[in-house]
Amino acid sequence: MVKKIRKAVFPVAGMGTRFLPATKANPKEMLPVVDKPLIQYAAEEAEEAGVQSLVFITGRNKRSIPDHFDKAYELESELQEAGKTELLQKVQNVLPADVSCIYLRQAEALGLGHAVLCAEPVVADEPFAVILADDLIRGDDGVGALAQMAAVYERYQCSVILVEEVPAEETAKYGIVEIENDDGETANITSIVEKPKPEDAPSNLAVVGRYILTPRIFDLLKETGRGAGGEIQLTDAIAELLKYEKVRAYRVRGKRYDCGSKLGYLEATVEFGLAHQELGEDFRGYLKTLSDNL
Repeated sequence: MVKKIRKAVFPVAGMGTRFLPATKANPKEMLPVVDKPLIQYAAEEAEEAGVQSLVFITGRNKRSIPDHFDKAYELESELQEAGKTELLQKVQNVLPADVSCIYLRQAEALGLGHAVLCAEPVVADEPFAVILADDLIRGDDGVGALAQMAAVYERYQCSVILVEEVPAEETAKYGIVEIENDDGETANITSIVEKPKPEDAPSNLAVVGRYILTPRIFDLLKETGRGAGGEIQLTDAIAELLKYEKVRAYRVRGKRYDCGSKLGYLEATVEFGLAHQELGEDFRGYLKTLSDNL
């Protein structure tokens, strides 16, 4: 029987230096895209895929993340007394009743691999997902990226990594995979390397912020030394995992917004604003007026 993906790990201990001073006291994962923070989009994607436990790997100055998912008694009381029923429902539905949050502290910023390893006491021997909230993905046909990946995991019963084609000159920004037996949607990964120079990259397929991993990754992370940037790289542990198990690459079916960059964040804000049910048409009119005056 194939185990379901019931737990998702959210590494949120990073400093968000590219968005300073906005992230001096507020985590980058709490930056809003229209009316929801990035971390809520990520949590909703996990919930849609059937995840029941959200495991946040946090650091200093991250109190606003657990506060966001906690019950806000005073706010709910004020909204109820004011008769603002719609707003009250939005506040109360930030997290479904059957989904729990777990918070673990990453004492040192030793990289993504170390952050994932911090989740071992909670994940134990189950397959699990890893979601990087600053990769905001709008799935095609209303199906989120993680739900798509969970279906691939159930089909192949192995680790699954989300990939996307990037310009060859940008391979040094990503983990890059080499593949075989490509069916146009998924493929076997034969090698993976962290941030190779374009001339050394095995392909232009970049890992983009979503993983489903088997629990063997924890033992491999414990043996992984510091790699690129002096950090424990998840990519290095996955390279070792390939010696023991199959790992599938899955091409993202949808659009990814790199909200770890200012330009990507602005693109997401504009496009999610245009698609917003309440203000989309008014916003479109504003942009039309603005473009006519440029």
